Amino acid sequence: MDLFGDLRRMNKRQLYYQVLNFAMIVSSALMIWKGLIVVTGSESPIVVVLSGSMEPAFHRGDLLFLTNFQDDPIRAGEIVVFKVEGRDIPIVHRVIKIHEKENGNIKFLTKGDNNEVDDRGLYKKGQNWLEKKDVVGRARGFLPYVGMVTIIMNDYPKFKYALLAVMGAYVLLKRES
Repeated sequence: MDLFGDLRRMNKRQLYYQVLNFAMIVSSALMIWKGLIVVTGSESPIVVVLSGSMEPAFHRGDLLFLTNFQDDPIRAGEIVVFKVEGRDIPIVHRVIKIHEKENGNIKFLTKGDNNEVDDRGLYKKGQNWLEKKDVVGRARGFLPYVGMVTIIMNDYPKFKYALLAVMGAYVLLKRES
């Protein structure tokens, strides 16, 4: 397979068409993602479980579907995805305690199902409870192990670049019949 020979044989119109086709695929994926953000109310409507802290409920590589509707109260027992100041990656854990103040504000404590202690050690220094603003979303469904592709691509960057190169070459060289 001579990739560059195929590109040279393509006329300019075909090449423009293939590049435009590739751009449409990328923009369609982006529009779907942004649409999911609007529909679910979550800044990240789909996340991958990266550790075994939630086993047996969720395993490493499970793909979670999230919602984050502001008027829906958080309850003990729910699985939430939250961000902690100073950490780049959101955490998926279960709410174990709710602390409701007299003014109606709710704070809560989380813990991984497979962990011995609560998450206070994961929160920023001096923080003992999470608030609604910390929540990225709440788990509403999942697909087991589908996210392993993401984990493999993060663990092995060369694999990620090879996969992207193959997909890009396929889109550019695919001939319409």
